[in-house]
Amino acid sequence: MAETITCKAVEGLPSESAAAAVPARKALMAGFASTFGWALDLFDLFILLYVAPIIGRLFFPSDQPTLSLAAVYASFAVALLVRPLGSAIFGTYADRHGRKGALTIAMVGVGLSTAAFGLLPTIQQAGVIAPLLFLSLRVVQGIFVGGIVASTHTIGTESIAPQHRGLMSGLVGSGGAGMGALLASSVYFVLSQVFPGDEFDQIGWRVMFFSGLVSTVFGLAMYRFLDETPAFKQMKAARERQGKHVDQVSPLRRLFTGEYRNVLLVNLLITFGGGATYYITAGYLPTLLKMVAGVTHADSSRILMIGSVGTIAGALIFGALSDRIGRKRTFYILGCMSLVMLPYLFTAIAQPAELGAITAMACGISLLGGAIIAPVLIFLNERFPTTLRASGTGLSWNIGFALGGLMPTLVSLVSATPQDIPRVLAITSAVLAVVYLIGAKVVPETQNKFD
Repeated sequence: MAETITCKAVEGLPSESAAAAVPARKALMAGFASTFGWALDLFDLFILLYVAPIIGRLFFPSDQPTLSLAAVYASFAVALLVRPLGSAIFGTYADRHGRKGALTIAMVGVGLSTAAFGLLPTIQQAGVIAPLLFLSLRVVQGIFVGGIVASTHTIGTESIAPQHRGLMSGLVGSGGAGMGALLASSVYFVLSQVFPGDEFDQIGWRVMFFSGLVSTVFGLAMYRFLDETPAFKQMKAARERQGKHVDQVSPLRRLFTGEYRNVLLVNLLITFGGGATYYITAGYLPTLLKMVAGVTHADSSRILMIGSVGTIAGALIFGALSDRIGRKRTFYILGCMSLVMLPYLFTAIAQPAELGAITAMACGISLLGGAIIAPVLIFLNERFPTTLRASGTGLSWNIGFALGGLMPTLVSLVSATPQDIPRVLAITSAVLAVVYLIGAKVVPETQNKFD
């Protein structure tokens, strides 16, 4: 008999006489959809980070390189700031109508909007309309990305055995991010060979964005093969038995009033501290390698691929650790590690060194960036019942990460020259570690509270 995975009754609705179950094969498909769906989302976002210096010159030119770079990261932050809106829209849809449909629509939208960047005229070709079009597309992309969070961050964890939910959290949340970065760095490496030197600045960056269509294809494929989660099926069945008067209150209204409003606010300490740390580590690393360490396109792409493996390793190790010792203790360990190690690594990578040493430091930075958000996804899932899980998780994640996404822009603005970037990153990482540790102190232990 095939192994099955069960889920508990949803909050506010009667229990099923028999728990909803899903075959192990379908559970694995759900985990794959969550992980690879989120990986493709991060792949689409990392494309911009990997070509940030080029985009800065073509769309936001400035006599001061760090100001041009800050403009690119500001455009990155724009997409992050509208992500909560996407989570509100798609999260409500997912909580009312299912995770599967929300994932499909969001994935198709992200892929199409990402590919559209490759068609944009530059500022030399179209004048001021070019950066305006660029920013407008970032808004559209950000809304769809917010929708992906609401679906990918619930499908896998709702379909897996309880003792492996922390591992799934790491696999999806930051393992998926590492896979997205690995995919983006691999495409970057291939295209830097196909379009060497100035050719990449002229054509290669456009092809990078066109590769985002993979997300659209994946979204359409998942609609055919993916099944709804057992938790949502059980909730839907209970609603149907009890009639139209069940759960008429909007998920958003419940989140922003009463007890869940405070839950949402407290969650932000963890999601902001972890999200901001992720963006100044794995997210800022491509710029750090090129503008500070002076690494070439080809070498940078190789280092980023190795660093992505480090991100995935950190995600799996600390996601699984949270299943063994709890979410709260894992947060404490990660906060202390970031407080001590990240300032050192950011300072050290700015010193003259062999390529091997730079690679090792970059890998350490990436590992910590992936590790610090590994338990966050399951922690958020455990903070909300099934009736609110997609909306609550999506909003908690995206609001915190939207605020955290401002950090690369702030780092670039505060740094007068590229040589100042490592020192600013070191200070910023220490402050963020303290915020994360405060969050670890005030939040409750949530392990085994998945309703």
